[in-house]
This record gives sequence, C-alpha cells and structure tokens, in this order.
Amino acid sequence: MTSRVLLVDGMAFLFRAFYATSVHGRFLRNEEGTPTNAVQGYLRHVTEAAIASSANRVIVCWDMGSKTFRNELYDGYKSNRGAPPEEMIPQFELAKDATTALSVPNVGLVGYEADDCIGTLAHQYSKSYDVMIATGDKDLLQCLDDSVSVWFAQKGVGNYDKWTKERFVEEVGLEPAQWIDVKALMGDTSDCYPGVPGVGEKTAIKFLQQFASIDGLYGAVDQLTPAKKKSVLGAKEDVSLGRRLATIRQDAPLDGQAIFSYAPSAEEVCRKRVGGLKLVGVEPILSRWFSHVDHAG
Repeated sequence: MTSRVLLVDGMAFLFRAFYATSVHGRFLRNEEGTPTNAVQGYLRHVTEAAIASSANRVIVCWDMGSKTFRNELYDGYKSNRGAPPEEMIPQFELAKDATTALSVPNVGLVGYEADDCIGTLAHQYSKSYDVMIATGDKDLLQCLDDSVSVWFAQKGVGNYDKWTKERFVEEVGLEPAQWIDVKALMGDTSDCYPGVPGVGEKTAIKFLQQFASIDGLYGAVDQLTPAKKKSVLGAKEDVSLGRRLATIRQDAPLDGQAIFSYAPSAEEVCRKRVGGLKLVGVEPILSRWFSHVDHAG
C-alpha cells in the first residue's frame, strides 16, 4: 500500500483554533490557569485532517521565530504582524509538546518558514508517496504536483477545499509553478510586500496566461496599455523581489526519510504523555485519534 503523508501547517491550525474560541472569551484554562483553547482546537484540526486524508504518516511543520532569510531579502517582510495575544503565548510550546506526546514529529528550521519545510518535505516525499498539505495559506498552491494536493481548512473542523494539480490547471489556467509569479505581480498585503500597483490576482493570472512568465511579460511590455505599461515597468524591482519572497524553498536542509521513519508509541504511553500536559477537553479528540488514525504503517 502506498503511504499517504499528511503535512500540517501547525501555526495555521493553532491560530485558527485560538480565534475560534477566544472571540467568545473561552480560553479553556487548566487547573494552573494556563489557557489551552488553541491547543485543544489544534488537536481537533490535526485529528480530523488525519482521518479525512487516511494518512499513515502525520508531520507538523512550524515557524521557528519571526526572522527568516526573507527578512534578509526585505526588512519590511511581515513587518505588519503584531505580537500574539497574551493567552496565546504559552500555547505555542504546549502545542508542540502535545504533538510530540502523540508521537507525531514537529519539524522546523531556524531561518526558514514552515512553508519551506512543507515544500521541501512534499518535494522529497512526492517521489514515493501521496502527499496532502493541510493549511490556510494559498502560497502553497505552488507545491501542487501529480502526487501532492493542498487542502485549505474551511469554516468548522474537518471541512476542506481540496486542490489537486489537475484542478488548478483546469480552473486557474496555469501550471502550479506559475503561482509564484502571480504572487510576485500582485504582492501580498498580509506578508507586507508590494507588487504592481493596481494588479490583483485576476489581472496577474491574465498576464501569465498571455505571457507565461514575468520575464515574458517584461519582454512584451509594449503590448500593454500605456497605463499598465507604466505600472509594470515602475514596479520591476518590487516584482523581482516579490518573486524571491514568494518562492517556497524545496531545498531546506531536512532529511525527509529520517523524519518519515519515526516509530509511534503505544496508545497508553501517548495518553499518559498527553495527560501530563493538563489540557482541557481533549479526551474525545484522543478517542477519535486512536480509533481512526493509523500513523504507524
């Protein structure tokens, strides 16, 4: 049987879970007063994604601090991100501890983003396995391949907008690798880097459908309207920078096979480790995990 690998964007699920309950003031504080709402919701998301994907290998990737090689390329990168809420701070390490307690690997590299770890592992695993990426980040569409799908979490838990390479080519009219140029042309307000003024996703896609690449666009800039030509030419340096920022690395220094070869602990051992974390409301989640998730094969 071909192994199915689920790569999880840990921060995406953790923040999604936090805001789903914190907006109502529900922090699920344990007996020590530590909030655990984000971790509880995160475990639900990971469990339901593992079940939905029938994965027998689950790996969670994390950002490792606010500074990466992209900040060296552009010091304004993600400069609009504020500090996390106070109730969130103790839950970052707690989430990783809970992941480890279930015998699921945590993967992260200082100087890289979780996306780079996901991109690298997806590239390595796609040669032999089916890979599902669970995230909320459209940047990862560039990683689509014949054996790689991207699942975007939707409202609620266990609901996904599932993208395959075939669907992307049919609906977007581009190859997945061209998504990098789409991002470069439109810029990214959430990551705080500019693109071409007045160019959004639809226009960027049209440019690439017509000219195939950023180089093709600049080589045929005289075919644009005077206003568009002026905008495109004026943003050339920003577009070049954006392309480097938008490109998810597939060569991060990770040994995918070593990560893949982890040996999950017995259920009773995992339950004991999770119990030691004093999380609130996780028993039903654990029951579903151990009843439906086979990540040992």
